Amino acid sequence: MASITIRNLDEQVKTQLRMEAARHGHSMEEEVRIILRSALSQPQKEGQGSRIRERFAAAGGVELEVPARSDKLRAPDLDA
Repeated sequence: MASITIRNLDEQVKTQLRMEAARHGHSMEEEVRIILRSALSQPQKEGQGSRIRERFAAAGGVELEVPARSDKLRAPDLDA
């Protein structure tokens, strides 16, 4: 099994963790394992772009021609 060390943990977070562990009748270390398992077992949320694509997938797609990037970048005129 792997081990990790968590540095710079806020004192308030540590206190809450200790209290939750006591409430559930186990160690702080076990409480952390339970919290991590629970957090990582939940399905990952999709981003907004994925949700938009899913909503409009039935409408089909359009292939757009991307113009070549032949123009060089110009510095902005800050004197105007």
